[in-house]
Amino acid sequence: MGTENASKGDQPEAVPDPVLSDIALALFHLRRVWAKPDLMKRIRAQTSSGPGGRPLQLSNLMVVHAVAALSFDGEDERRLSAEVTVGAVAERLEIDPSTASRLVGHAIDAGLVSRRPSPMDARRANLGLTDAGMRVKQVADRFRRAYLDELMTDWTGTEREDFARLLTRFADAAARCPMDFDGIDKIFEEAQAD
Repeated sequence: MGTENASKGDQPEAVPDPVLSDIALALFHLRRVWAKPDLMKRIRAQTSSGPGGRPLQLSNLMVVHAVAALSFDGEDERRLSAEVTVGAVAERLEIDPSTASRLVGHAIDAGLVSRRPSPMDARRANLGLTDAGMRVKQVADRFRRAYLDELMTDWTGTEREDFARLLTRFADAAARCPMDFDGIDKIFEEAQAD
């Protein structure tokens, strides 16, 4: 390798791991597939609009899922004892509290989430799902499971279990060590330096 191909600090460029390249490409492709608006169209078709005929928004769905996850114990839908606050929703969605407050307000306006005074602290609101919110969650969950079942129709039970275990492990690792978005700036800086 000539000196013109050496990276900063005269260190040779690392040979990329082709498996990691395949994973990165697959994740990039998945993001494009999952970002398509088909999910919202199908959910809107199976649920009624909120008060005033407002259409369901993706942010409404995010809040519904956050409130449900904070309110209920897994698939059992047994009520948990902890109250659900806007701060808890912000933490669950990994957004700032002011954004969470706005999104929760929209979900309340759409008739999907209810707000009542907290029995523990009158200055806070305790959030819960309305009947419409529960219906939206059920429809979204059913759609997601049906879509995954369609994608994995020719997978064996063992392949599905292995994939679920490995994907969960991967997601947990990503949550513990999120991507440094400053790294994106570094990518462009290095690319322009060459």
